[in-house]
Amino acid sequence: MQLDVWWAYFFACWAIALSPGSGAVLSMSHGLSYGVRATSVTIAGLQTGLTIVLLIAGAGLGALLVASETAFTVVKWAGAAYLVWLGFQQWRASGAVAPGAVRLPPLPARKRFFIGLFTNATNPKGIVFMVAVLPQFIDPGRPLLLQLLILAATMCAVDIIVMHGYAALAARLQGVLRTPRAMRWLNRVFGGVLMAMGAALAVFKRQPL
Repeated sequence: MQLDVWWAYFFACWAIALSPGSGAVLSMSHGLSYGVRATSVTIAGLQTGLTIVLLIAGAGLGALLVASETAFTVVKWAGAAYLVWLGFQQWRASGAVAPGAVRLPPLPARKRFFIGLFTNATNPKGIVFMVAVLPQFIDPGRPLLLQLLILAATMCAVDIIVMHGYAALAARLQGVLRTPRAMRWLNRVFGGVLMAMGAALAVFKRQPL
């Protein structure tokens, strides 16, 4: 991969990561409830899901998924249902603010990791985007695997920084919004956004081939 191509991809990664999406909302939700350090596990799951999507798209399976109406529909509805479920859980979270308390029911690190993984891995919008974007940065005359690894490492590095920024921003709200009423409304805002994203994903249609 040529250096100028990598720089173009690098800046594209920042634009992609900074665009609000389900990963950003999940990072803020867990940052608010668990703090930045604990949310790092969630973000690791997000990056694992992102890498899976990138490798699938880069290997050509993503194009197959886009081409298959049945496969695309299954993944789309699975992702939509998952986001709605996450949003519903956030919406119902307690607004209690005891010292050191979390705003969501305590979740083990392993479960937070898999929540992050499935949030990104079941998002067909990500697959469609990767199928459309990756070919612009891949040189067919060079080894594909090495290029995919470079692209995945670059995107994950950028996304880790951005998601931690979102988590830190949300965690700061703990010090500003201390009342149970404020926390309850924050939970409803984050939950509502997640459910809205799930609904938007459910009606998402692929472009005609």
